[in-house]
Amino acid sequence: MSTTTDRKWLWIGGLVVAVVLLVLPFLFKNYRVFQFNLVMVYAVAILGLNILTGFNGQFSLGHGAFYAFGAYTAAILMSLYHVPYWATLPVAFVLCFAFGFLVGFPALRLAGHFLALATFALALAVPQLLKYKKIEGLTGGVQGIVLSKPEPPIGFTLFDQPLSADRWLYFFTLFVAALMFLFAWNLLRGRVGRALVAIRDHPIAATAMGINLPVFKSLTFGTSAGYTGLAGALGAIVVAFVSPDSFTVTLSIFLLVGVVVGGLASIPGAIFGGIFIQYVPNIADSMSKSAPAAIYGVLLIGLMYLLPTGVMGGLRRLWARTRAGTAR
Repeated sequence: MSTTTDRKWLWIGGLVVAVVLLVLPFLFKNYRVFQFNLVMVYAVAILGLNILTGFNGQFSLGHGAFYAFGAYTAAILMSLYHVPYWATLPVAFVLCFAFGFLVGFPALRLAGHFLALATFALALAVPQLLKYKKIEGLTGGVQGIVLSKPEPPIGFTLFDQPLSADRWLYFFTLFVAALMFLFAWNLLRGRVGRALVAIRDHPIAATAMGINLPVFKSLTFGTSAGYTGLAGALGAIVVAFVSPDSFTVTLSIFLLVGVVVGGLASIPGAIFGGIFIQYVPNIADSMSKSAPAAIYGVLLIGLMYLLPTGVMGGLRRLWARTRAGTAR
């Protein structure tokens, strides 16, 4: 199959996906649309972690902390300072980028499981810090912060149908997620992406080629944290509520699970990771009310057995076999 044919099918597939995404929220009730919104939020967060872990080889078990930081940034700006919800996203990205850069710089001396343990400590500490009494005026303490879901602009309709708050947020979230995926694709397909992979695979050779490891690693950590923080802000807007107990260490583990399930160093894989961490726990809970975690673990083990390189790795192998069969 020629490259021209591949591009043709890629364009056709992209158009079909675009049409499906535009029509999807009108085929389901508000609760399902709300779940779709969370899938896109988690996909952005997983993409941020994949930039760090999949492309640069730095393992983090603390990205739930950046997600919480972004969520509380949006919640505080909206509830106390009446900042428009859309304006909180760039603020969350910038603040989490700076936070991630500051965390990543001293972590340069750590690698592998040592870095994972250091970031794990961060994920453990943040929920407790959010309950600290002296900052309850900002964070709401254990009670958290309740927000109002943004309503669509007055008179805004699509396909001659008025939009509910969840459907409006669906299109808003879809737009933001598309921008973040496009930015990641442009960033990782060029020199920066090759430098990150070189650092991951051969750090000594990368240094010999003139790549500044401390700068690249710190900026990668910051960018990854910025993505996850923006996803946290978007999640706070979608859920309309934040509390410390929503951002336990389990969230950090789930994000890492999403990276592995979707496929390491795969940009589209983040979407499959978001689908997994949103729906599989619900499926496990419906299968067994007494031991949903056990069912979740069995499903995860089964998926890793069938697709050891993640969903995108399995799709690549299937595509390669299809091309090989067509070429015969």
